[in-house]
Amino acid sequence: MSVTIYHNPRCTKSRQTLALLEQRGIKPKVIEYLVTPPTEAELKRLLKLLGLSPRELLRRKEEEYERAGLDRPDVTDAEIVSAMAKYPRLIERPIVVSGNKAALGRPPENVLKII
Repeated sequence: MSVTIYHNPRCTKSRQTLALLEQRGIKPKVIEYLVTPPTEAELKRLLKLLGLSPRELLRRKEEEYERAGLDRPDVTDAEIVSAMAKYPRLIERPIVVSGNKAALGRPPENVLKII
């Protein structure tokens, strides 16, 4: 079964999650999502696999959060997904996908549930 990690090499949790997978002999497909951002369709798929709402996957401390107007309480899920596709720094990381399951590596041990 293939494993994919949506990875940011500058993020400690992302590096720890990748190392955890590699320590278990898993060589995941690494997608540096800031270089190759997921499309809106991919984000919707990831959200479904994670069982999260778009707001739950949203990083609120990034400057793009306010720039995109996401601090408004009336922002729709579609607007959040669109903003995450446009500004991938808004996506919480890392996300690991294994088959038809996904987990957020916060903490990194969360991903052990799906592998």
